[in-house]
Amino acid sequence: MRIIALFLLALPAILATYGIKLMRDAFFGELTDIFMHIIVQFIVGLGLFAGGLYFIGGFILHRDRKRHLIKGGKKKQVFPMRNTCFYG
Repeated sequence: MRIIALFLLALPAILATYGIKLMRDAFFGELTDIFMHIIVQFIVGLGLFAGGLYFIGGFILHRDRKRHLIKGGKKKQVFPMRNTCFYG
C-alpha cells in the first residue's frame, strides 16, 4: 500500500520537474521536437508544473486535515443587528 502511495506522489513530482525543464528550454529558445512553437512548449510546461504542484499540495493538505494538524482557520464573526437608522 505504501508503494502505491509513493508512486502516486512520485509521478506528479516527475511531471512537475519535466514541466520546469520545458519552461526553461522555452525561455532559452531550445525547441523540443514534439512541439510546434516555443509558446506551446512553455504553456505545456507551465501546465505540467502547476498540475504536479496542485496534486502534491492537495495530497499534503488532505493528509494533514485527516491527522487534525490543520486548525480551522479564522471564523467569520457575526455582529448583532443594530439600529442604524438616523433621522436627520
